[in-house]
Amino acid sequence: MDLARALTSLAVFVITYALILSGRLQQTLAALVGATAMILVGVAFNFYNPHTITEAIDVDTILLLSGMMIIVGLLKRTGFFQYVAIKAAKWSKGNVITLFLGLSLTTAVLSMFLDNLTTMLTFVPVTLSIAEVMGISALPFILGETVAADIGGVFTLIGDPPNVIIGSAAGFSFNDFLTHTAPVSILVLLLTLVFLVFRYRTSLRSQNAQISVLMQMDERRALTSPHDMAKLLGVFGIVIILFLVHAWLHISPGLAALCGAALSIVVLRPRVETVLESIDWELIIFLICLFVVVGGLNRSGVLPFLARRLSLVGGSSVLWLALVFFWSAGFLTLFISAVPAVVAFVPIVNELGALGLATNPLWWALALGVGFAGVGTPFATAANIGVVDLSKRGNQPIRYKDWVSVGIPVFLMAGILGSLCIWLGIRTGWFF
Repeated sequence: MDLARALTSLAVFVITYALILSGRLQQTLAALVGATAMILVGVAFNFYNPHTITEAIDVDTILLLSGMMIIVGLLKRTGFFQYVAIKAAKWSKGNVITLFLGLSLTTAVLSMFLDNLTTMLTFVPVTLSIAEVMGISALPFILGETVAADIGGVFTLIGDPPNVIIGSAAGFSFNDFLTHTAPVSILVLLLTLVFLVFRYRTSLRSQNAQISVLMQMDERRALTSPHDMAKLLGVFGIVIILFLVHAWLHISPGLAALCGAALSIVVLRPRVETVLESIDWELIIFLICLFVVVGGLNRSGVLPFLARRLSLVGGSSVLWLALVFFWSAGFLTLFISAVPAVVAFVPIVNELGALGLATNPLWWALALGVGFAGVGTPFATAANIGVVDLSKRGNQPIRYKDWVSVGIPVFLMAGILGSLCIWLGIRTGWFF
């Protein structure tokens, strides 16, 4: 390993992630600056250039995210999310605890298949309205929904960008996530809901809720285009089927999502501006830049060197190495958010695989660690950031201490339960 290459690329990586953490630059701009710097360093030291950076970019991840964003973006315009939120609220019949559990479980289920950020950006305004008409505090509901959405995103391949990245890098299918991360996430979600009901037991026992006003809300008025919604739900069903059988059809999840996006466009024939607005270009550019930064660190020899050291230390114990990945990726997520954390770990796991180590337990540990840490702080996921901003529209905006008083205990509980499941998964062969 060339020491000058290694130290220079490592310096660029550390500075880039420090900028993301510090907030001095918006995270996408920080990643863009870092990617540019890594290419310049690579050209100067002859290990990286504009022609080789394409090898570092996971194209299937970009296709999967873009395709799902188009489908979900078009579905959002039909009023589907508002309809579901009001329907779930009315199902509670005014019982505050049932309302809390209903809304939380609904966001968890939707987040298994849809983008967390989109789900929460549409649910939070409805939740604020429901809380206002019922005369109750919206804070427990918004926090409960967001935490449930973060955990729900761990269930499936398409539930959250980190899962998309891991699935593409490891070659895991939609069904693989259903049989590995979903069972653990169900246990964590149930434990979390019990904790949250206990944590907010006083607020949730309010006897002042205006039940009659809630029951008079008409969910059908939220639908702007029922026919388009029906068409898109049909397309979405086809996409889910493609995810379930994509390995048999020999197509990637990214291509399956892209087929769904194309079919949505053919069925609805939206304006091109509408399609482009559905894509979160900021996240796409952020991901591409992170791939470039971490790819440079890999080509300089730093990540292969680190992988060799880890293989020597943890080669005799896959369990020990999996737990190290689980907790270190989790704590990193608390500070720099889930996507940059998982992008930093992916090449290390790949290098460990090249050295002959069994990597499946490491991939699952990484998915669970990053996913469960997403609940810990307001900036651990994009959905959390969006929720905090939206909560300012209500009478009780979410403060940092409000979030961590719930998020950190949930993260620690999920961490302990997740560690036990990793131990069980490795001992029984479930995670191999």
